[in-house]
Amino acid sequence: MNFFKKLFSKPLTRTLTVTSSNGFHLRPIAQFVNTAKAYNTEITATFQSKTVNAKAVNTLLSLNLEKGDSFELVAKGSQAIEALDSLEKCFFELMHDDKEIILPEQKPHNYQSNLLHAKSITAGIAIAPLYTLSQQEEYKESHLSFKEAITLAQKELENLYTSTKDENANIYLAQKELLLSIVEDIDTLEAFEHRIQKESQALERGILESKRVDYLDILQRVKHHLGYNNVTKLPNTPSILVADDLLPSDILRLEKSQIQGVILKDTTLTSHTAILLRASGMPSIILKQSLSDTKTSVILDADVGVLLLKPTEEDISKAQTQQTQNQLYKQKAYKKRLEPAYTKTGKQIKILANVSDVTSAKLAKEEGAEGIGLLRTEFLFNAVKPTVEEQQKAYEEIFTLFTDITVRTLDVGGDKALPYVKLPHEDNPFLGIRGVRLFKTHPQLLEEQLLAIFKAAQTSKNIKIMFPMIATIEDFVEAKSFAYNVADKYKLNISHILFGMMIEVPSTLFLISEFNKVVDFYSIGTNDLTQYLFAIERTHPTLSTDTLSPVIFSALEKILKESTKPVSICGELASEPKAIEKLLSLGLEKFSMSAKNISKIKEIVRHL
Repeated sequence: MNFFKKLFSKPLTRTLTVTSSNGFHLRPIAQFVNTAKAYNTEITATFQSKTVNAKAVNTLLSLNLEKGDSFELVAKGSQAIEALDSLEKCFFELMHDDKEIILPEQKPHNYQSNLLHAKSITAGIAIAPLYTLSQQEEYKESHLSFKEAITLAQKELENLYTSTKDENANIYLAQKELLLSIVEDIDTLEAFEHRIQKESQALERGILESKRVDYLDILQRVKHHLGYNNVTKLPNTPSILVADDLLPSDILRLEKSQIQGVILKDTTLTSHTAILLRASGMPSIILKQSLSDTKTSVILDADVGVLLLKPTEEDISKAQTQQTQNQLYKQKAYKKRLEPAYTKTGKQIKILANVSDVTSAKLAKEEGAEGIGLLRTEFLFNAVKPTVEEQQKAYEEIFTLFTDITVRTLDVGGDKALPYVKLPHEDNPFLGIRGVRLFKTHPQLLEEQLLAIFKAAQTSKNIKIMFPMIATIEDFVEAKSFAYNVADKYKLNISHILFGMMIEVPSTLFLISEFNKVVDFYSIGTNDLTQYLFAIERTHPTLSTDTLSPVIFSALEKILKESTKPVSICGELASEPKAIEKLLSLGLEKFSMSAKNISKIKEIVRHL
């Protein structure tokens, strides 16, 4: 007994290294904290002699952790080992999934007049006078208490999260978690403002300095319910807005205004403000130079990353021509998004969507997807294990949207943690128990998932099931046999369901002729295939791979040449404009990608 008391009283540690180029920022921190809160144990994080509570979003943010930084995670209590195992896996997953923000490719220019060089946030061209942001706080008496205002602000953020139809929804969920962590022991607006000021100052001069706007944003939401309204004066004529920075909540107002473009001075390319500006499609840049309002039009060309304060008539003519071409191209692509994509030679290329939940499936339908090439089922498996009925309901809702759907079985384990999936600590989780390997370690979990899919697919045609992380013929045969045994056990007809595999493990490249005998289809996951081919983890702090490397295309060529079964591609390479022509020349005819890229890629295909 004394031994266990000593064991549990001794702190246990793990060293975690930030591998995302975005740093350990608000959104992944919010998810990390939610995992930490599930354990009844004291958990702290230490970096450069500073120790903070790892169960609070604001304190973890204050560490300002950037790519390459290593910090000590310390747990003390009866659940210390379990907590550290779970948090380490959660952290690996967050770093792995935190994609590098793709910025507009700045093109060369041929303007004549003097110009200022800037960093492009969102591509596009705006031609209008400059207008400096003007804001003023007004007060109208409110009968709400501080606690009521906090509750309403939380509900606002929850509503924004559920109503936002893209990956940016997580911004609002993270802000809600940040709000909860700050107000835990506060009961007055004055104390709240003081805490906001203190916490946001902790981010100064660090990689996460741009996240200070999230503190200001949640402060403004709470103050609004207490009668303090931040009135933003916007012009009633087309203008380019100039501001030091904007709050994420400001972007929605700009979209409904006469603002044609945005110039910010103090933000960063990875701030939540910048992310939401990109989602809005509004041309925007970062320019450190101070600017004054103008009566005449300037040119903001975010395609090339410049601002022309005194453009010549010829410069304006060039910008207007390019602006018109850009708008026509986008309008044409979006207008034709629901139409199939044919190459110039008349070959139809199917453009499908990568989908991660019911909401993104509906968005994919709106954006012109011809099916789902990759249904990531992990969205159903959160802190609490879903029932078969809950899974079945979600699958049925998605299955009614399309007639061509490929479902990937659960791809967790190793780097992707779930509290009810107990796995041993692994030094290299990307080469550990994950994907199809769960059939051996957690058969009940996979049986329930397959049962839910089979039940949902009883009235749906063209449902395909795909197994991830297949490395050998035996992996696939055993997984497929497992699936048929589940169907037999519950007396379900699955004769209409096809079974295929992800090609992402290099060993499969040398087994295509054998796989042809047992699989119904292939889907190439270029993200994992690339990292395994080069033995470089995608979010490594110092190493990187060339996504357009000839090695990748050689591997794809080998697959397509040797395969006798249908092949599609669902990795990020499928939506890379520079790769489309080469992929088509190799013979690929089915591409799966995020919904926002569908209209653009369809239009590229039509010109090849």
